[in-house]
Amino acid sequence: MSVVKSRRESLINSLEDNSIAIFYSSKSPIKSGDERYPFSPNRNYLYFTNLAIEHSFLVLYKTDDEIFEKLFIERNDPVLARWIGEKLSKEECSEKSDINIENINYIDDFYSFLGNTLSKYYIDCVYLYLKNVDWENSATEKQLAKEITKDFPYIKIKDISKIVNNLRVIKDDTEIENIKKAIAITKEGIVFLIKNAKPGMYEYELEAYFDFILRKNGVTDFAFKPIIASGINSTILHYSSNNSKTNPGDVVLLDVGAQYNYYSADISRTFPISGKFTERQNAIYQIVLNTMKKVQSEAKPGITLFELNEVAKKALAEGCKEIKLINSDEELSKYYFHSISHFLGLDTHDVGGKKIKLEPGMVITNEPGLYIPEEKIGIRIEDDLLITENGCENLSKDIPRELFEIENLWRA
Repeated sequence: MSVVKSRRESLINSLEDNSIAIFYSSKSPIKSGDERYPFSPNRNYLYFTNLAIEHSFLVLYKTDDEIFEKLFIERNDPVLARWIGEKLSKEECSEKSDINIENINYIDDFYSFLGNTLSKYYIDCVYLYLKNVDWENSATEKQLAKEITKDFPYIKIKDISKIVNNLRVIKDDTEIENIKKAIAITKEGIVFLIKNAKPGMYEYELEAYFDFILRKNGVTDFAFKPIIASGINSTILHYSSNNSKTNPGDVVLLDVGAQYNYYSADISRTFPISGKFTERQNAIYQIVLNTMKKVQSEAKPGITLFELNEVAKKALAEGCKEIKLINSDEELSKYYFHSISHFLGLDTHDVGGKKIKLEPGMVITNEPGLYIPEEKIGIRIEDDLLITENGCENLSKDIPRELFEIENLWRA
């Protein structure tokens, strides 16, 4: 059985009898006029189909004694194909998704199929993924829920997000390999950027070196918009303008990631634009690095991200008191104001909550930082960790992070 088919089977086994689960692939939104943003598939649809196609529905339904799966795709338009290329055929979709070609229909038939199925099979419940922060792209699911409730008031609408998230948060071998590949490309980009950095360059010039490596490796999209933050900009958590000129003595904070087969890397490194950290920058960097190592040593099954953040806060506070940056633990929030970690996968901020206990197969970030505007120093170091049976594996351990490694990169 293929990986993607086993995912669907696991999902179906978690559903109530006489129920249907529906997933929509989404469409690219309009940017302006007749221009659209690049298409990015709904990650739940992608997870269960291995397909990155627009305007498509996956339907899984389960009766007392039968299980069915249906895929609805767009027809190919020969005229439109001359402009934008052909859409995947039924045969191609069947091969990639491991759905029998007899169960693949065109999107034109979806609503009639849905109405007939809800009536014929005495469906009690329809599952939709309704816990979605992207309200625009979840509009189709909301409209479906509204229409089903109107036409079939006796059918329950249930949110499937908890079931889906519990599956997605544990990564299989294929997913881990995709994340590792994304990290490897990200490493190459970071190293190339630092080796070519010089005082006086603009942040966007530095970014261009990273972008080039990603394109060279066939990456078509970032995991997120790159953060290339120098000087005072390094103290802004999600700075992304990348348009300031670097000055001698600045630190440059990088928070970047390649996306490979839609799986994300999320890596942060900080380096001195002049090639050597000042004594003060060195001290702050070492506090962040020591905190990172402490968190990594505590990351293991049974602990939560919330608890890991408490470990980070304690380590950061101790270091900050030693260098007289703060006098008490309560003052730390002036310089550290985010969480230590989030889950990583098909989404950069992947499914999973701060208070769920870590299990083997989960992938998380480890990203302590200190942001000191009055000194124009912001330092963040971030690695990606795979939780294992006895602890964790640092998937990005090969990306330089020690002080001497960073300075040696600049000199290389």
